[in-house]
Amino acid sequence: MTSRRDFLAATSAAVLASDLVAQTAGPLSAPHSPLPLKPWYERTTRWGQTNVTEKDPERYDIPWWREFWKRTQVQGVILNAGGIVAYYPSKFPLQHRAEFLGTRDLYGDLAKAAKDDGLVIVARMDSNRTTEDFFKAHPDWFARDISHNPYRAEDKFVTCVNSPYYDEYLPAVLTEIIERGLAQGCPPQGFADNSWSGLTRDNICYCDNCTSKFQAAAGAPIPVKHDWNDPVYRKWIDWNYARRIQIWDLNNRATKAAGGNHCLWFGMNSGSISSQSRSFRDCKAIFERAPVVFLDHQSRGAGAFEENSDTGKLVHGVLGWDKLAPESMAMYQVGRTSFRVASKPAPEARMWMVEGFAGGIQPWWHHIGAYHDDRRMYHTAEPLMKWFKENERYMVNRRPLATVGIAWSQRNTDFYGRDRAAELTDAPYRGFVEALVRARVPYIPLHIDHLDREAPGLKTLILPNIAAMSDAQCASVRKFAANGGSVIATGVTSLYTEMGDPRPDFGLADLFGTHASSPAGAERSAAGQSQHTYLRLLPEMRAGVYGPHTSDEPKVTGTRHAVLKGFSETDIIPFGGTLTNLKVDSDALVPLTFVPVFPIYPPETAWMRQPVTTIPGLVIKGKCAFMPADIDRRYKLEPLPDYADLLANLVNWATAGEIPLRLEGHGLFDCNLYTQPGRIIAHIVNLTVTGRTPVDELIPSGALKAAIHLPPGVKGRAVKALVGGKPLPAKVNAGWVTFEIPSVLDHEVLVIE
Repeated sequence: MTSRRDFLAATSAAVLASDLVAQTAGPLSAPHSPLPLKPWYERTTRWGQTNVTEKDPERYDIPWWREFWKRTQVQGVILNAGGIVAYYPSKFPLQHRAEFLGTRDLYGDLAKAAKDDGLVIVARMDSNRTTEDFFKAHPDWFARDISHNPYRAEDKFVTCVNSPYYDEYLPAVLTEIIERGLAQGCPPQGFADNSWSGLTRDNICYCDNCTSKFQAAAGAPIPVKHDWNDPVYRKWIDWNYARRIQIWDLNNRATKAAGGNHCLWFGMNSGSISSQSRSFRDCKAIFERAPVVFLDHQSRGAGAFEENSDTGKLVHGVLGWDKLAPESMAMYQVGRTSFRVASKPAPEARMWMVEGFAGGIQPWWHHIGAYHDDRRMYHTAEPLMKWFKENERYMVNRRPLATVGIAWSQRNTDFYGRDRAAELTDAPYRGFVEALVRARVPYIPLHIDHLDREAPGLKTLILPNIAAMSDAQCASVRKFAANGGSVIATGVTSLYTEMGDPRPDFGLADLFGTHASSPAGAERSAAGQSQHTYLRLLPEMRAGVYGPHTSDEPKVTGTRHAVLKGFSETDIIPFGGTLTNLKVDSDALVPLTFVPVFPIYPPETAWMRQPVTTIPGLVIKGKCAFMPADIDRRYKLEPLPDYADLLANLVNWATAGEIPLRLEGHGLFDCNLYTQPGRIIAHIVNLTVTGRTPVDELIPSGALKAAIHLPPGVKGRAVKALVGGKPLPAKVNAGWVTFEIPSVLDHEVLVIE
């Protein structure tokens, strides 16, 4: 009789052999090249997923979908296996089988087809809830509210992450799927899991498992309510984060034990920091330990397409640019209402996909259901998948080329943003990003703890209301500034500790040249509001500008700072927020001051009651600009051009013009620069007509003039347009290459060598 140890050793060897054989079709290998050594998660760049419904076992046309796999050039497929619904005859009687499965092994049939087609197989799980019979069999495995009633999601019961369901049952299911696959000759190379992290932060579990384990860990009962000022509640937050990392590691131990060292469990993760926070998923901890990240960020809501490019850059900033981050890209309509089986307009789907490419994301088409009455969705992915295959050597293993970095911090999202992260932390970050895109400035997102690692290539660091900062993070920013870097900070950056406790003064007060003069906290209540307030530009210039004049208007004295470029005909710009007084060092400059609220209705009352104050809206000291007037947040809430122009001016001043790309021509474009040995890759996405949701038409731009600064090792004599499909005439002068792009429809990728 074969022992389990012998069986595992033999099956692990079989998986390794199977994986190496499959690599012969790897995209990064030349035809007839020697056997590559890269594991599947380093070489599989194009994915497809038909998210199976319970109806599909009796109508899944596998031959048609195999042909579709070939047409869309996929190298890997995500196949529904188990969890909430099992698509194979599981030995676990409580794992709910699909209603129409019968005696069929649909997962096994699909896995065999994928293996026969040389595709990588990832088994999909969705495992945080079960049917009622499971709950009745193991009531102690389920999450409970404070009254000890079970948490439910529609007709399902939500399991508890601290129960044997996660510690014992799920690892056993993962092992079963691997062992069945090995016996059938088509084992999964890895596992994805949609809802792996259990109950979200909105709810507190009081089951016996949580009660006893938290008491042992924290020496206190589980908190009875959400209270960020309660030290025990903060321990509960950190305890929950730690448990999700334990689950991540536990599942990987299980899959590797059963399937070999390259059989990974990698969950799925959102590209939204606040969404990850609500699910207790620590982006930094996860991305640093993961050899690949599968992104469940299927499409934009009411946001901008550039959000997807930013997601790719943010993830790679922690994961590493030598690793892959495919993303589920919906071919069905997602919006205020998700129409799961209706086709998304092709232009909308294309724009999300190409913005993902621009940020280093790999394509992964996603359909819900194996049969559709709406057949239009089958035509969307194919041309982009083929294009990606033809050009993927330029789309992976590249590093960003940027002189501007914008910081993010999940700790800030949690302990400052708390339950209002969308207003307090998301909006300032998103607003500044959208202003950078509008200004055509290439940038990189960077985790606040990684500043020292990224600093050598940066000229300017942006801190968009990074309110909660540790002393070590403040010291890192000071070091960056001391080494010649410029810093732009907004809102109440550094006014709170990393735990969200208010400091008596800004942690970076010496850098800002600005000091708090009132207790922290007032800015929270005003963050999401809009008031009839303004910012005054100094010195005032209207006495010398065309228009009516009065005897008491101020005389023109001096010249304005460069950050106010383009505002020569106005002494005010709209603000909409509120400010309190701050103490400003004598060697600092204040080019903007606050104009308090005054009536707006009826029109007869709309005149300034207090037209001038000394409350600073912007303070400049040396190479640091501190803007307590949260224009970045305001721009996200109300995209006025004045906001974007002011933010762009700050960046241009801070970088002293050292931005490596210039693009002239009409329209809105997201500009991303990357380097590979001996070349630059410029990825330009046309966002000009993408404001409405969903987009149903793409309109080409006119001609664009581009200039790109050449780093050492890049000659710049040859420019090739990968979408246009032809070389472009180029000139090199004083370290810059210039060329003209005839037009951009959705995107263009320029390779400069």
